[in-house]
Amino acid sequence: MKAYSYACRDCEGMEACPASVVAETEAEVWQLMEAHARIAHDENPAEWDKDTRDYLATLIRPVEV
Repeated sequence: MKAYSYACRDCEGMEACPASVVAETEAEVWQLMEAHARIAHDENPAEWDKDTRDYLATLIRPVEV
């Protein structure tokens, strides 16, 4: 089965964050990433610009589960 993952520590400046997510679809990963950003880092994902979203998209990786 194919899934997608994101590890917050892969994001520049977040190396100390232990959070990671795995979900069936990239859309689910985005939802989990955004929730994590709000809760753990007090960020508002609605304020992420296109460059930030493009960068974060490179950190979502396909995985086999």
